[in-house]
Amino acid sequence: MIETKNLRKHFTDESDLVYRDLTFEDGKSYVLLGASGCGKSTLLHMIAGVLTPTGGQILVNGRDMAAAPQREKDAFRIAKIGYIFQDFKLIDEMTVQDNIDVLKLEKVDVSRTDELLSQLGILKLKKRQVARLSGGERQRVAIARALVKQPEIILADEPTGNLNYAIGRTITEALLEAGRGKTLICVTHDERLCELFDVVVNMNEVTASAAKGGEQDA
Repeated sequence: MIETKNLRKHFTDESDLVYRDLTFEDGKSYVLLGASGCGKSTLLHMIAGVLTPTGGQILVNGRDMAAAPQREKDAFRIAKIGYIFQDFKLIDEMTVQDNIDVLKLEKVDVSRTDELLSQLGILKLKKRQVARLSGGERQRVAIARALVKQPEIILADEPTGNLNYAIGRTITEALLEAGRGKTLICVTHDERLCELFDVVVNMNEVTASAAKGGEQDA
């Protein structure tokens, strides 16, 4: 279980985001919906330990990861979190297989690669260079890379942001099926996808901005 308490993030432009307390239960899928700048991506980054909150707690099974040393946060992210980026973070010059095999450098067991690629409908593309894939195919590779480590938590930051609705829905359905039984927190701007998730969190109601400006990359 993930719980946030009194969470706050201060930015260099002297603006702040203040979050209402949230709870994400094990095994459920959550979608974070809201306008740009309302703190969706920032929340994912703080849960993943990429960003450190200015104040408050992020409790994962009772352990306050916000207060943990960065080395512990990094180890936790590698072992327990599958992160799916909007811009894929794939290496175009490498094949699908090679993009997943790089996780071996972090001592990740990638033996489920073929199973996941098959589940996502792209096993036949295993030896293809990423530069030759479509946007939807690249997103499936990014999902497979995130899930191959069998993470307890899946964080997906606008995984369908670069895709049209039909392909985006198919990708979201594939993500939910492949991540069944995991805690999934997904950011989206597309309200039409919300019906696929267990819980919809309206981030416009969860966060409040203080001081000037606001969060720019959320």
